[in-house]
Amino acid sequence: MKPLQFNDLLISFTSEFLPLWNDKGCGAHKPVGLWRPSTASDALSAFFSLGDIAVGHYRNVNHSKVVAVVSDANKVDGTALRPPLDYQLVWQDEGTGARSNASIWRPLPPQGYVAMGLVYGVDYDKPSRHAVRCVREDLVMAAQVGELIWNDKGSGAANDLSAWSIAPPDASAGELYLAPGTFIGSDSYARPSITAYSLRLALTAQFSELPPPPALIGHESPTLDETTPTPQVCELPWFCVKDPELTAIEQLKSSPTYRLERLDRHLCAGFGHNVEATTQPFMWTATKGELGGNAKALATNTCVDLCKEWPAGEQAFELNFSAHLNRDFTHTQRSAKGWSQSSPLEIITYVPPKKAVAAFLVQSEYRLLRQDGSQVSGTVSYNNGDHVYMSESPTAELAPEETPQPLDAPQAEPELEVTGHDLIDNTLAP
Repeated sequence: MKPLQFNDLLISFTSEFLPLWNDKGCGAHKPVGLWRPSTASDALSAFFSLGDIAVGHYRNVNHSKVVAVVSDANKVDGTALRPPLDYQLVWQDEGTGARSNASIWRPLPPQGYVAMGLVYGVDYDKPSRHAVRCVREDLVMAAQVGELIWNDKGSGAANDLSAWSIAPPDASAGELYLAPGTFIGSDSYARPSITAYSLRLALTAQFSELPPPPALIGHESPTLDETTPTPQVCELPWFCVKDPELTAIEQLKSSPTYRLERLDRHLCAGFGHNVEATTQPFMWTATKGELGGNAKALATNTCVDLCKEWPAGEQAFELNFSAHLNRDFTHTQRSAKGWSQSSPLEIITYVPPKKAVAAFLVQSEYRLLRQDGSQVSGTVSYNNGDHVYMSESPTAELAPEETPQPLDAPQAEPELEVTGHDLIDNTLAP
C-alpha cells in the first residue's frame, strides 16, 4: 500500500510480529505477551517500529493485529525520525519465576523528539538504539492513557509494573489522530500521569471551484440538465472506516484508502419572471439540510460521521483513532442543524421590470467508495442553505408601446436583493 503522509513523516502498517516474551510461570494474575512489529518485508524495509506491543493473552498475533510503522519521506537527510539517545529501565522480571528473563525500557529521545512506546530488552540488557525511532514533536499530538493491558500483581517481581494502551485526543476539524498501537508503563498499579503521544494526519479535502449558477437565456425556467456536478474528494485511511463487508486485514490489503466523494450541483430553488413595468417581489420556499436520512445510515454502517467527530463510544476498530472531517467539506462551517433534519428555507427577492430571476442552492451528494470503486452504504444528499445564488436574465423585455430612452438619460433600476431570515445561520457546529 502507498504510505500515508503528514508533512515529512510516512506512516504504513504491519500485521507481522516477532515474539519477544510472555509471563508464563511468573505467577501474575493476568497473562501478557510482548511482540515486536516486523518491517522485514521489502515494502517496509525503510520503516521503523515506534515501540513494542503488549497483549493480554498468549495467542499468536500475526495477521490478526495491525500497528503503525514509520519512515522519513527524505531518506537522505530527513529530520522526521531519530534513534533514542539512551534507555531508562522501567521494569525487570527478576524474582518472578518466568521461564525467561525480561526487562522493559523507556527510550530517551533527543531534544525536540518524543518516544511513543516502551521497548523489550533481552534478559536484562538495554535494547539496541536502532530497535525503535523517536518522532519529531511537531508531527504528533499529546494523547491520553488508555486501557490497562497488564500488571504484574502476583508475580513476585522486586518492583511493580502496569502496562497501558494509548488513547488519542478528540480530533480537531480536518484532522485525524492515530494511536501507534504501542504501550506505556508505570511503576505502580494506579492509572499513571504519563505523557503519551499519537500520530497526526490531515483530513483535508481536495476542493474544486464550483462553477457559477446556470445563466438564464431569455426568460425560461432553467432545467436540471443545465447543471454539471463538481467533485470534491477527501481520502480516508482504511482504519477509520468500519467496512461491513471486509475485515480489518482485508481492508488493509484490498482497500487501504477510501474515497469520500462529494458531488456539488446547483439546484434551482425558485424562478420568477416579472412581466410588469415595475419591480416586483417574488418569494419561494425551498428545503435546506439533509434529505432522506442516509447520513445516519452511513454513520451506523461505517461509523463515518459527516457532522462530528468519530468514532463515538466503544467501537471494535482495529486501531485506536479519532477523526473529524473538515467543516467546509461537510457544510458545517457555520451550522450543523441541517444534518439532523431538513427544514424550510424562505427566499425573497425583488425582480426588476421585464426580467427573469432564478435562485439556486448548492446540493451535495456524498458517497463513500472503496478503492475498487464499489460504494459503501447509501448516498447522502444535502442542500446547503447558507448561501443562495442568483441568476438574472441578461436583458429586459421591451413592451411594444414602450419607447427606448435616449442613451444619455439617467437609468433608474432597483438593485437585485435577496432577503430572508433563514438564509444565514451563524450557529457554530458542535
